[in-house]
Amino acid sequence: MESHSPYLNRELSWIEFNSRVLEEALDQKQPLLERLKFLSIFSTNLDEFFMIRVSGLQDQLEADDGMLSPDGLSAAAQLQRISDKLRPLLRIQSSCLLEEILPGLVRFGVRIARFADLAAHQRAELGVYFEERVFPVLTPLSVDPSHPFPYISNISLNLGILLASADGDTSDQRFARVKLPPSVPRLIPVGSENTFVLLEDLISANIGKLFPRIRVLECQPFRITRNADMEIEEDEADDLLRSVELQLRQRRFGFGVRLEVSEAMNPRMVDLLTRSLELTPQDVYPVSGPLNIPDLMSLYKLDLPELKDKPHTPTIPGVFRQTETVFDAIWRQDILLHHPYESFGPILEFVRAAATDPNVLAIKMTLYRAGPNSPIVTALIDAAERGKQVAVLVELKARFDEENNIIWARQLEKAGVHVIYGIIGLKTHAKVALVVRAEGNALRRYVHLGTGNYNPVTARIYTDFGLLTANPEFGADCSELFNYMTGYSGQDTYRKLVVAPLNLRSRLAAMIRREVEHHRAGRPAGIFAKTNALTDHELIDEFYDASAEGLPIDLLVRGICCLRPGIPGRSETIRVASVVGRFLEHSRVYRFLNGGNEEIYLSSADLMSRNLDRRLEVMFPLEDPAIRDRVRREAIELPFADRAKLRWLSSDGSYTRAGESADEALDYQTSLMR
Repeated sequence: MESHSPYLNRELSWIEFNSRVLEEALDQKQPLLERLKFLSIFSTNLDEFFMIRVSGLQDQLEADDGMLSPDGLSAAAQLQRISDKLRPLLRIQSSCLLEEILPGLVRFGVRIARFADLAAHQRAELGVYFEERVFPVLTPLSVDPSHPFPYISNISLNLGILLASADGDTSDQRFARVKLPPSVPRLIPVGSENTFVLLEDLISANIGKLFPRIRVLECQPFRITRNADMEIEEDEADDLLRSVELQLRQRRFGFGVRLEVSEAMNPRMVDLLTRSLELTPQDVYPVSGPLNIPDLMSLYKLDLPELKDKPHTPTIPGVFRQTETVFDAIWRQDILLHHPYESFGPILEFVRAAATDPNVLAIKMTLYRAGPNSPIVTALIDAAERGKQVAVLVELKARFDEENNIIWARQLEKAGVHVIYGIIGLKTHAKVALVVRAEGNALRRYVHLGTGNYNPVTARIYTDFGLLTANPEFGADCSELFNYMTGYSGQDTYRKLVVAPLNLRSRLAAMIRREVEHHRAGRPAGIFAKTNALTDHELIDEFYDASAEGLPIDLLVRGICCLRPGIPGRSETIRVASVVGRFLEHSRVYRFLNGGNEEIYLSSADLMSRNLDRRLEVMFPLEDPAIRDRVRREAIELPFADRAKLRWLSSDGSYTRAGESADEALDYQTSLMR
């Protein structure tokens, strides 16, 4: 990272975040299968990083390598630094898997064996399995003058095979490719014990059956990662749904950005793959051990509780047990839910009750990542079939969830739901649900506003806040917000809500400057922000200007942070920390001391240009003093007191632990679980 630049490089900062994920896998105090989980997350994160960020840099390299990042690096320089920083991390990942986790699992009776090391009767049993379950779905594709190099689909696992004639002449070697069938498990059980062989090992041991009377010289796995960023010209798309479907199909055919190969692969085969896939040596990543570690997470399903974290059962606030209906509870008081420490169940009950309650007239929601088998969508379909007015904004462009969202959109439309696919030029990332209910001679509006998705699966592993309220001003704002999303409303200001791209950027900048004025006047002043990423340079400059005035600023940034703390005269009063733990930190919290009249906001928005300018986002205030106190304690005070998982960002872009990761050190997530 360039020391003279006031900004940290976005891509290198992301790698620092993923290295903190890898650190969790290296922590020997963690249960073995949890360590494997963090290795898997590290790999999955890298896949997306290459598919989106590295592919973007390669696009830039082709278009204009003279363009520099805000920290002064060209695309070529960034790609080189990415490569330099990742390779040591990948060696650490492989070493952790091969030298610590897999040998550790053997001590508990779980073994990934080499086919060649199995007993004769076990090899015979697997031979039958190969003949009956694997061989019929394999398709060898050879490369020769009559067979061009085959298309290799994105992040599929393949075997590269070098072949020669059976007479011993190796001068005329040929290449063939076999794709590992996704319909067959990657880990094949051996007998009834917890012993497995890798699918590629089983195929390699029987590869001669695919090439009779041909000599197999080498058989090694490889994997290609392709550009998966979708570009949709919305203003030219007559049918956004069909356009997204088309882009999904084309995603499989994006240009290559990374080639992972077995470390044992013959250099000749590596060179052939590199040239055929139009890559460079810098794009090749040799791997020691199994490729695509996330496939090994099937081991997590084994009944071995001693190798996993103790199960956590989210609590249900007592207010829901003290009233007849969820609407009674919300009407009585604003209710804050902190997931996953508290159950997502009340949110599901809120939507289900709205679907079945005869007094509910309308339901309006945004859906960004609902996930598969969504009970929320089921409830919305039920509501529409009962004759209620249901309007749902389904964000088709939610990256890597497009397919799920297309399925939901079609099912919702079929049930009679008014489905809106978003606003041209914007992704709808806000998390809002509005229920209109007839009560006596009046209509009341009940609202849920959140920092996370309407997804009960991720609500068990992501930390998020949600607010349930019957506050009339929140209800009126949400009605007008949905009119803005579904119609042609020109509404640009709201009573309580702050909305991107309308006024969120300007409001944040104004509140930062207001804190400076309070500080100059000697009144209580200071800023706290908890966000997933901080990359917007205009806001970073606002923080720098405030710090230059001496304003204390504390930032809790889980992932990418382009702000460089500790620059003399510029960011000396800014502290930046990060927490990577059992749960993914996902909530966004913004606090301003405001001269003693403290304000705390929750939001769906990170401090990134895309969130502030190209997404529909919502930030909302917490008005109940008890709720503010709780959020201050759980999102600000406890995380900064953490001595197990908290890390401080240094001005050079590296992170250091806040304290020793001792057994008795405060882990704030564990504290909240208790």
